[in-house]
Amino acid sequence: MKKVLSIAGSDCSGGAGIQADIKTITAHKMYAMSAITALTAQNTTGVYGVIDTPPEFVGQQLDCIMNDIFPDSVKIGMVSSPLIIEKIVGKLIEYKPRNIVVDPVMISTSGNRLLSEDAMDALINKLIPLATVITPNLAEAECLSEMEIHTKEDMQKAALKLSGFYDGNILIKGGHLKSTADDLLYSNGEFIWFTGIKIDNPNAHGTGCTLSSAIACNLANGLDIKTSIQQAKNYITGALKAGLDLGKGSGPLNHHYR
Repeated sequence: MKKVLSIAGSDCSGGAGIQADIKTITAHKMYAMSAITALTAQNTTGVYGVIDTPPEFVGQQLDCIMNDIFPDSVKIGMVSSPLIIEKIVGKLIEYKPRNIVVDPVMISTSGNRLLSEDAMDALINKLIPLATVITPNLAEAECLSEMEIHTKEDMQKAALKLSGFYDGNILIKGGHLKSTADDLLYSNGEFIWFTGIKIDNPNAHGTGCTLSSAIACNLANGLDIKTSIQQAKNYITGALKAGLDLGKGSGPLNHHYR
């Protein structure tokens, strides 16, 4: 059985973060492990409280995992402080796991920045360089590239700017484009588009967490980056189309629709 580790924050309502990752990994018939970077009090209507995990305890979790059940891939989500990021970076360098997917959670759904300047610097200069692939959405790609993104042409320009400080695979998610939901992969100097249709479903809580975890699962299975992304996109499309409707706000996906 393939083993996949999620390093991320906990969502007590189960729609995003560690809980969405575990559901996604389990739906892919793999063994899920987690190192929790933060506890959040949140539900489908918003985030109401966050408590960061002490960095030393994040490191202790990673030691326990790496020294016993070594992962075939790693997905990294919410990392909100520079000290936590530096601890994760140190452990990744120490243990050298393969297939690292970094979902740079920097912007809240309401548009607020979630990271301090120090944490942004650590994310960009220390964590992202270790990634196999990064998966920013449009708002996060804007933040990383320091440019506005409105069109598919803008996405390509942003990918080129990101490639100036990161030479791995860059997946910019286009789910917030006006007319399409096309995603762009920039890999080894090549632009690769993954077409998608707009799905009429307001319940999209945890889509970014789910997609990045699905990519990590596919990489763990030995698939190449293009196939891993395409299969992950197919999975999340099905989870959205299933039309699960829970909660009073933007509800979660149906991770087990298959």
